[in-house]
Amino acid sequence: MLVGTGTAWRTYHTALAGVTTSSALDDGPKSVGADQNILIMGLDSRLDEHGNPLPQDMYDALHAGDDSEGGYNSNVLILMHIPGDGSKSTAISIPRDDYVTLDPAACGGSTCKGKVKQAYGLAYQATKDKLTSTVKDPVELEQRSRDVGRKSEIATVRAFLGGVPVDHFVEVTLVAFFQIAQAVQPITVCLNENTSDRFFSGADFHKGEQQIDAEQAMAFVRQRRDPDPDLNFTDMDRTRRQQAFIVSLARQLQDSGTLTNIGKLRSLLDIAKQNIAIDSGLDPMQFAQRASTMMSGGMTLFTLPVVDFGQDDLGEDVNIVDVPAIRATVHDLLFPPGAASSTPTSTATVTVPIPAATGVTLNVVNGSDQNGLARKLEVALVNRGFTAGDAVSGGSRNTTAITYGTGADSAAAALADQLGVTATKSSAVDSHTVVVTIGADVTSNATITTMVASVPDDATTSATPTSTTPPPPPVSATATGNNSPAPTDLSSMDSGKVPCVK
Repeated sequence: MLVGTGTAWRTYHTALAGVTTSSALDDGPKSVGADQNILIMGLDSRLDEHGNPLPQDMYDALHAGDDSEGGYNSNVLILMHIPGDGSKSTAISIPRDDYVTLDPAACGGSTCKGKVKQAYGLAYQATKDKLTSTVKDPVELEQRSRDVGRKSEIATVRAFLGGVPVDHFVEVTLVAFFQIAQAVQPITVCLNENTSDRFFSGADFHKGEQQIDAEQAMAFVRQRRDPDPDLNFTDMDRTRRQQAFIVSLARQLQDSGTLTNIGKLRSLLDIAKQNIAIDSGLDPMQFAQRASTMMSGGMTLFTLPVVDFGQDDLGEDVNIVDVPAIRATVHDLLFPPGAASSTPTSTATVTVPIPAATGVTLNVVNGSDQNGLARKLEVALVNRGFTAGDAVSGGSRNTTAITYGTGADSAAAALADQLGVTATKSSAVDSHTVVVTIGADVTSNATITTMVASVPDDATTSATPTSTTPPPPPVSATATGNNSPAPTDLSSMDSGKVPCVK
């Protein structure tokens, strides 16, 4: 027993030695108790985790261009919630083109808007450009740049979803996905219609259940076009395809015993370790064991809704989203009514709510020379009814002021009256959003001073949104005909069987 256990331990940790680990989560809020939130980031990169090109035969098999294609966008973003009490797990897919407020690291130190997937790549490139003259080791340069990209993407997702904690992350490149599919092929998938897209993705599938190999798996999860316009393919359908494949892959791994067999698990790690990254606190073996339990107990996968499709200032297609509604939806999915919630909450004193604050997002920009004021003021005001938005540092400002967007007039006026500052409507501010910019005069503002003094240094804003509008009921992602989900719907998928999707 001693020899066997020692060999297994050595084998396992030898396999882990080549896996890229990151400290990008070190300073972020974590879940309370035994709950776990794990963010899966799928990069659109045609390079390995060290920034190196792949062999040509790999590019041929991927049917996705060469190392000049793709980039560092997080084209797949899935938040997995594993309850500590062993109840059913939840996976929430965030459509990659949702138009959101990006983390300042992605925007040159200030706030800006962009597709949620872009935070990683923008922060990565900005950091790489900055460090190139001083960091000469290409491996160190790549990893330091990627760590900033990871941190920025995680911060963007966390803020967009209403301050939800992220306990761990798993970063997977296109190649790792392909390699894992190779190791466990064939994989059973199911489609509601015949479909093909031989030019862009190489897809060619028939209606019903079918077993596919790794190359076909790439086409399955990447397809978003079909010659038949009636199928009306969108990115949301591709997201649901990804979920269906994850369910089938996890079931295959579970049925084959891979998730509970240290030798088989080591083989998977050996295959993919050059093309995955995890946070330094995540134990892959423990995660695999929890994943096995999670699949046994069932899991529901959701795709977040969008309001409409539009274009940004550069003419690129984006998803228009209702941020307060998204946050309400996410909270209800993670902590359904009646369930024991481990949502992190602020320890600040809750006082009289600010009139009309419900359903209005609050962003705070610190333009003073006092560190930490933006976060503390946001915590204090969220406890008075606002929905948590962004708390960031900005350029120096002499005067504290409020700006607001359409639909936030009453909330802005009430807040301005309470803080004793002016409020101005601005077309640059999102609808139903208030922005408080703290100036150097904050030292003489007794109200703000009292508010921030009541907030402990380690307090975090609650993930609980204050919107009273219930989120829309999810539509089954596997339904057909008139019952099938529209591109904009909140959809759900159950892991109990092989899902049949568009």
